[in-house]
Amino acid sequence: MAKVFDRLAQLRVRGRDWYATSKLGLIVVGSLGILLASTILQVSFGAYPLTLGEAWHTVFDTEVLFSTDVWRWALLGANVPEWLTRQQLVVWNLRLPRILVGVIVGANLAVSGAIFQILTRNELASPYILGVSDGAGLVVLVTLTAFFSLKPLLPVLAAIGGGLAFLLVYAIAWKNGTSPVRLVLAGVVVGTVFGSVQRALFFFIDDLAIAMSAQAWLSGTLLNAGWEEVRIALPFTVVALALAFAVTQELDVLLLGEDRADSLGMPVEKVRFAVAGIGVLSTAAAIAVAGLIGFVGLIVPHMVRNIVGSDSKTLLLGCLFLGPALLVGADVGARLALSPVQLPVGVITGIVGGPYFLYLMRKKANLGGV
Repeated sequence: MAKVFDRLAQLRVRGRDWYATSKLGLIVVGSLGILLASTILQVSFGAYPLTLGEAWHTVFDTEVLFSTDVWRWALLGANVPEWLTRQQLVVWNLRLPRILVGVIVGANLAVSGAIFQILTRNELASPYILGVSDGAGLVVLVTLTAFFSLKPLLPVLAAIGGGLAFLLVYAIAWKNGTSPVRLVLAGVVVGTVFGSVQRALFFFIDDLAIAMSAQAWLSGTLLNAGWEEVRIALPFTVVALALAFAVTQELDVLLLGEDRADSLGMPVEKVRFAVAGIGVLSTAAAIAVAGLIGFVGLIVPHMVRNIVGSDSKTLLLGCLFLGPALLVGADVGARLALSPVQLPVGVITGIVGGPYFLYLMRKKANLGGV
């Protein structure tokens, strides 16, 4: 009889795994569909308009896709290949890099949001609510306005600022341990102070062009995203995402709570700080090239969790696909909604994310705990 019950338990586990996997497959397929449609729309419209067929052919032109000259130019900063046509230059030099930066930023924000929600066991947590983004943003803003020559090091500098901000939040929230509510409240306080310092910096900027650029950056934008931004963010993104998937087992244990994790022999505080460092690096890579784009790190992990559950590996995989799809889609809306005026994508994510967050608050009586 015991063997029968064990067999039934195994079948139930396999059934849940298959169900979660199938749901994850739907997220992946749906996200890729949204991303493909958004790419074709983004490529088609602009001052140099293309038909959908021309856009498709130019994006997937094998002569360009498999050219080593093109990828040396795009990823290594080599000279632009002289044989590219005007149409290919418009697509590959202006429009596709913007999409790739959107993919990188969306993936980073969604995955880092999931990490911080797991660390705090709180659905309300995100890099923005915990003050990480404001710490990283303050360092990036100072660099852009006073030390522009350090731009290639922006992800590293942003990670330092975000890490210091998180340590400050943790120190403020600590009182014989921390709690999700104390972390969120401390994050709001630190974020408010750092945000005020960011705004104060504008009174010391004499160059109007720099002031306008910094203001657009604070709003969160992909307007000027190019291959340079791809080259800046991509290495840090690859490292951060690889590390994030390498610690999924530790994330699952942390979800059990500090007492259970400690009883299983995990050094909770050391693991928490190490994993937080991964989240900070991922957030910094996004902020360094796109500015402060809100709500992606808060809403996307919640949407994925509602579909596939709380298993960390499945959750991160879902975020890895859904985050880029939603951000690139929002950027297409920001670009085309009031054409020729282009809104910062952070405005669109705020307009959409705010009401959705209020909907969650009304729908779930116990919103907050993971």
